Amino acid sequence: MKQYLFLLLAICAETFATSYLKESRQFTRFWPSAVTVLGYAVAFYFLSLVLKTMPVGIAYALWSGIGIVLISLIGHFAFRQHLDLPAVIGIACIIAGVVIINLFSKSVSH
Repeated sequence: MKQYLFLLLAICAETFATSYLKESRQFTRFWPSAVTVLGYAVAFYFLSLVLKTMPVGIAYALWSGIGIVLISLIGHFAFRQHLDLPAVIGIACIIAGVVIINLFSKSVSH
């Protein structure tokens, strides 16, 4: 169960860093750039801990899938970036994939 806590921390750090990446304006602003670099370092550290016990393909699928959903929500609410119907359907498919992996895959320890 600790692997899921580490994965959640990795995902949160990555989405935080990605949000600040936009604010860094191509690394021309110091503090948003520093937060971005630190956030990615924290994300990769916690992902490396997850990879001790979870297959890399599963961990990355969960990380990227959940991250996409969170970044899309952040983009919508924080940056007023609205998605069209095909984008929403695609993200719904990603969510379905994450749920299927967690509920049915024997590659993930439950």
